[in-house]
Amino acid sequence: MNDQIQDFLQYLVVERGLSRNTIESYKRDLTQYSHYLLNVDQLVSAEEISRNSIMSYLHHLKDGGKASSTVARNIASIRSFHQFMLREKMCSHDPSVHIETPKSDRKLPKVLSTEEVEALLDGPSGNDAFSQRDKAMLELLYATGMRVSELVDLNMSDAHLEMGFIMCRGKGNKERIIPLGKMAKNSVEKYLDSGRMELGRGKRPDALFLNHHGNRLSRQGFWKILKQLARKANIQKDLTPHTLRHSFATHLLENGADLRAVQEMLGHADISTTQIYTHVTKTRLKDVYTAFHPRA
Repeated sequence: MNDQIQDFLQYLVVERGLSRNTIESYKRDLTQYSHYLLNVDQLVSAEEISRNSIMSYLHHLKDGGKASSTVARNIASIRSFHQFMLREKMCSHDPSVHIETPKSDRKLPKVLSTEEVEALLDGPSGNDAFSQRDKAMLELLYATGMRVSELVDLNMSDAHLEMGFIMCRGKGNKERIIPLGKMAKNSVEKYLDSGRMELGRGKRPDALFLNHHGNRLSRQGFWKILKQLARKANIQKDLTPHTLRHSFATHLLENGADLRAVQEMLGHADISTTQIYTHVTKTRLKDVYTAFHPRA
C-alpha cells in the first residue's frame, strides 16, 4: 500500500493543507498499519483488507500497551485513508466502516501558577541575543496561548507590533489574529532591535525566531531551552511545550474571560476542546477551598 499511502499524504498536503506535524503523524500511523498487514496478516493488496484485519491491528496496539488516545488517533488515520482510497476508486470497499472509536480518558492539563509563570518568564534576564530571544518567546507564548509549532513558524511579517497583534497560522493552515499585551510587545521589540540582528549573522531569513546558526529555531530547540529555564526557575512540575498554552487559557478563565473568546485565541475548532480548561479552574478552586477554608 506504499503508493496509496504516498498519494493520500500528497492529498493531505495539497487539498487539505494540513500542517507538517499532522502529515508526519498520519504517515507514521499508516506505515505501521501497512507493515502489520503485510508481515502479520500477510495481506498484499488493499482489496484484501477486512474489518477483522483492522480490528486485529487495533487489538495489537492495545496489547502493546498503547493508550486509548493513541488507538483513537490510529483509527482516525486508518478511516481517513480508506475513505480516500474508496473515493479515488483505488479500492472497491471501505473496511473501516462501523469501527467505533474508543472513548479516551481525558486528562486535565497541567498548568503553572501565576508565581511559577513569573519565575519562568524572569529566567532569561541578560541582555545578550539569546536571553532577548528566549524572553521574547516565553512572553509571546504566555501572552497569546500559541502552540510551539505556531511560535517557531512565525515570520517577520506576522508580527504587527505597532497595532498590537500577531498573525498566527494554526492547524489546517487557518489564520487567526491574537492580541498582544504590553510586556510581550516590549520583549519582542527589544529582541528585534538588537538580538535578532546579531543571530541573523548578516542573513535575511523570514523566520522571527532564529537559532545560533541564524536559521529558523526548531520545536526541539525551543523544548531544550524551556527545560533549561524551568530548572533555573526551580519548577518541579513536569513541563511540556504546551504548558504555557494551558496556563494562558486557565488563567484567562480564572479571571473571568469569555469561553468563546478563549476558544478563538487558542484556535480550537470545537468549543468542547476549550471547555476542559473550565474543569481545570474548578479543580483549582476546590484545592484552594480545601487548603484555606477553616471548616473544609
